[in-house]
Amino acid sequence: MEAVSHMEFVRGASALQFGPQIGGYINYVLKDGFDVTFLFSTSQTIGSDGLFNSFNSIGGTKNKWKYYGFLQYRRMDGWRQNSDQTQLSGFASVKYSATDKLQIGAEYTLLRNEIHMPGGLTDELFKLDPDTSVRARNWLESPWNIISGNLKYTINKNTSFSFITSYLFSQRNLIWRNEDGWPDEMDTITPDLTYVPRELEREYFKSTTNEFRFLTNYKLGNNSSTLSSGVRIAYSNLKRLEGAEGTTGSDFDLTQLSDWEVDMNFHTTNIAPFIENIFRIGNQFTVTPGLRFEYLESSANGYSENEAHDSPDEYVYANDQKSSRKFLLPGLGLQYKISEAVNMYANYSKSFRPITYSDLTPFGTIAKIDPNLKDNYGDNFDLGIRGYLRDIVNFDISGFYLKYYDRIGQVEKTNDTATYLFRTNTGTSEHYGLESYIEINISNLLNSNIDKRTWGSLSVYNSLAYVNAKYTEGEFKGNYVEYAPKVIDRVGVRYAYKHFSANAQYSFTAKQYGDATNTVYSPDALVGILPSYQVIDFSASYKVKNYQFRFGVNNLANERYFTLRTSEYPGPGIIPSPGRTFYAGIGANF
Repeated sequence: MEAVSHMEFVRGASALQFGPQIGGYINYVLKDGFDVTFLFSTSQTIGSDGLFNSFNSIGGTKNKWKYYGFLQYRRMDGWRQNSDQTQLSGFASVKYSATDKLQIGAEYTLLRNEIHMPGGLTDELFKLDPDTSVRARNWLESPWNIISGNLKYTINKNTSFSFITSYLFSQRNLIWRNEDGWPDEMDTITPDLTYVPRELEREYFKSTTNEFRFLTNYKLGNNSSTLSSGVRIAYSNLKRLEGAEGTTGSDFDLTQLSDWEVDMNFHTTNIAPFIENIFRIGNQFTVTPGLRFEYLESSANGYSENEAHDSPDEYVYANDQKSSRKFLLPGLGLQYKISEAVNMYANYSKSFRPITYSDLTPFGTIAKIDPNLKDNYGDNFDLGIRGYLRDIVNFDISGFYLKYYDRIGQVEKTNDTATYLFRTNTGTSEHYGLESYIEINISNLLNSNIDKRTWGSLSVYNSLAYVNAKYTEGEFKGNYVEYAPKVIDRVGVRYAYKHFSANAQYSFTAKQYGDATNTVYSPDALVGILPSYQVIDFSASYKVKNYQFRFGVNNLANERYFTLRTSEYPGPGIIPSPGRTFYAGIGANF
C-alpha cells in the first residue's frame, strides 16, 4: 500500500468501460512520480511471527521525464506452523513528454514468492488449537511478470486518445500432498520410512492485451457533454500440467519424477468495444448511459485423466475444441447535485462473469465439476446520497439490489462411500441491502473555532453493510447465499495532535454459510457455518522531520476466527485467520 496513490470505486455505466464484472470495480492507482527531481522513500517494518518487511522507492521529474519505482521484500515465519513465506515484488514506470500533446511511457511489474501452505483444519482441530498444521510438505510459487507500454495524445483541449498494450508471462507452481485426503488425515509414511511422493502441478500463463480509448468534450445545446469510447482486444494462453509425481521430501522442490496425468492448452480471444456519454442537463443533473459488447472465443487442446469408472480409456483428449459467446451489457448512471457539497446518485448495469479455467478444474479427488457449468450474469442497481456538511460530517449512504443468475457454488455430495464437493450452477439469487459510511469530526462539532494545535483533532467513523442474500430460484430456493454475512460493521476513532496520529477500529462480521445447502456442520469441515467474529485493530504514527515511526496491533483481543472453508488449496478444510500480532516500523523520505 506504500506505493498506492489513491483508490477508485466505480459502478454503473462507467464501470463497463473497464470490464463486465458484477458490482463495479476497485482500481488501485499507483504513484507515478513526484514534482521534485529525486525522492527516495524507505520503510522498514518488523513484527510478530518473524515478520520483516522492507519497502524502498524512488521517483521524480526531470525535464520531460517522469519516473517512479519500488522494490519490496517481505518474509515471515507465519502465525501457524508450516506457514513461512518470502516475497519480492517490484514496479518501475517511466513517462516521457515528447511534445505538449504527446506522452509515452513504459511499465514493468514483477512478483517472486515462495509460500509454505499449512493446509486446513476440521472444526475440532480449530477449536483445540487453531495455529496448528497437519501439512508440512505443501508449497506454492507464482513468479509473475507484466510489461506494458502506453501512449496519450491530446488532439486539442477537448479531445484526446490513449493506447495501452501489455504482455503478461507468468507461472503458478504447486508441489503438495493435499489433493487426496481430508483435513485431519496425516501424511503417509512408506515401509522404507519415507513419505509418499507429492503431486506436482505447473501452469504457464501468457497473454497480450491492447486497449484503445477516445475521449472528447462537445457542446449539446448550452451544456457540455463528454463522450468516451474504446475497444479492448486480448489474447491469452494457459498451459496446465497436473498429476506428475514429485519428490518424497518436505522442502520446496519442483523435480518431476513421472509423466503428467493432465496436459492441456487453453486459448482465449476477447474483443470488447464500449461507449459511454455524460449528458449534463443544466448545472445540477447528469445522465450517463453506457454500452459494452463482449465477444469471447475459447479453445482447448491436450489430454486429461479419465475419472469415469465405467470407461476403458485412461485419458480424455481435446482436439481444438472451441466455444464462443457474445454479451451486450447496457448501463446507466444518474447524478443530481443538491448543493456544492451534496449529491444524489443512481446506477444500473448488466454484467456477467464468464466461466474461468479454475472453475472447470478440480484440485484433487474431493472436488468435482459439473460438466454443464454455465456463465453467471446479473442486474445491479444502487441509489444513494453522498457529500459533506460543513467540516463536520462526511457521508455516503446507498441502497442496492442485485439479481444474480446461474451463480456458481459448491454443494457437498456423496457417491457410494465417497464424499466430495460438487461445483455447479446453484441457482438464481437476490441480494439487497444498505451500504453506508459516516465520519463525524468531533472537534469541529463541539467548537468550530477550536485550536487544533492545542487540542488536536478527533473524529469517529462507521462503515456498515447490511446484505440480505437468498436463493430465489433453483434447487436451493429459500436458502441463504454462501459467504454472504448479513452484517459487516466497522467502527473507528481517529485522533491527530501535531505530529502524532492514532486509529482504533472495531470490526464485526455476522455468521455465514459455506455452501448453498446451508449445512450447519460437517465432520470433514469442507462446508458448514462460518461463525460471527469481531476484531479490534490499533495503529499509531509519529512524524519527526523526514522520519515517521509506526506501531500497531492487529486482532488486539486475540479473536480466534476463520473466513474460509475450502475443498482445494490452500486447504482442504478451515483456513484459520491470524491471532494477535504486533508490528513496528520506521519510514523516511530523502
